[in-house]
Amino acid sequence: MDRIRTLAHVSDLHVGHSPARDRATAELCGALLRSGADSVVLTGDVTQRGRRFELEQFRSLWGPLLESGRVAVVPGNHDRLGDDVSFALMGGQRRVQVKSLPGLHVVRVDSTGPHNRSQRASHGVLAACDLEAIDCALAEAPAGALRVLALHHHPLPLPEDSAMERLLGAVGICSSAELAVGADLIRRVIGACDLVLHGHRHRPAVQQLGVFGAPHLGIYNAGSSSELGRVRLFEHRDGLLVREPRWLRVEDVQVARLRPRPRLVPSTGLLRSWGAGTPGSGDLAGA
Repeated sequence: MDRIRTLAHVSDLHVGHSPARDRATAELCGALLRSGADSVVLTGDVTQRGRRFELEQFRSLWGPLLESGRVAVVPGNHDRLGDDVSFALMGGQRRVQVKSLPGLHVVRVDSTGPHNRSQRASHGVLAACDLEAIDCALAEAPAGALRVLALHHHPLPLPEDSAMERLLGAVGICSSAELAVGADLIRRVIGACDLVLHGHRHRPAVQQLGVFGAPHLGIYNAGSSSELGRVRLFEHRDGLLVREPRWLRVEDVQVARLRPRPRLVPSTGLLRSWGAGTPGSGDLAGA
């Protein structure tokens, strides 16, 4: 039996949006490294305007994680703007690709399209050939691997993020609309997939599908991780989720890191905790 491993889901970093968002992106990298996450799935909108310098900034901010080889990335609609860095993020021309990570079979799907070159058209698109490629990619999953489908756009309806989006929707500009073939996609992958991870909507959401005695599927929207300052962690072993996902908050990790370590007092052999009322209260320092 394999050990329990941890998958972190990150999305919508929007590097280049502001110095604050860039700092938050760097802090997320540090928190994920300190958490010991085995794998990270990043579901698009890595950059704000699709500029090459924003992509280079992301690579600098997330260097330690990227160099470890534990990150799987798909592009989002913002990555198609400007210089269009989607191909650099996906690493090839195919819209459906597989990446193997420890204990995971990640099917990466590019749900963007040429229309995303315009900021006014942020919805995603999948063709019939994409759905067929997803079917084939999921079928290739080895035994004992958690099967994960990662894409940027939401397959099923979700609420708008803002009053502006609701206004745009009222006049026929549906930037927040789900994938047109999203319901068909979900029908096809139930039973062949264990987890669907996406972004695009900046508010986190969970959609659980399935009935008693039938295959179950969890669809998770990460929200904007750099805006929220937190990411979901999924623990898995031998192809199964072992418990409900939990949130990793950057703030909590930073507090634990700053908490002082206990020090040994040679004359008594007792532990004294710096700045704390009880011995041992600094045990999480550096976690």
